[in-house]
Amino acid sequence: QVQLVESGGGLVQAGGSLRLSCPASGRTFTTYVMGWFRQVPGKEREFGAAIIWSIGNTDYANSVRGRFTISRDNTKNMVYLQMNSLKPEDTAVYYCAARRGSVLYHRATDFESWGQGTQVTVSS
Repeated sequence: QVQLVESGGGLVQAGGSLRLSCPASGRTFTTYVMGWFRQVPGKEREFGAAIIWSIGNTDYANSVRGRFTISRDNTKNMVYLQMNSLKPEDTAVYYCAARRGSVLYHRATDFESWGQGTQVTVSS
């Protein structure tokens, strides 16, 4: 059973940075795709970034491209989301997600496993 636990959220001023971490356990993740999504109350869960674990290919939502970076550490079985130049509109609960596969998925319904989420709040 895949277990994901996000950490690293918090309160930051606009223009600041945060790094989210997601230790992944329960599987060998070399055949997985990992993603970061975010959600605000009353809205659907929104795609942020994805990475193919085995080859490191990445993709990003237009809203975060150039500011956020997704990466993984094979030795630690960890996925990260480095968030720079944060804006108030980045405020949301951020979720780590996983699914088996070898292409870059973008829809929340494509992912099989989810963490509990971590709150990111960006003040203006």
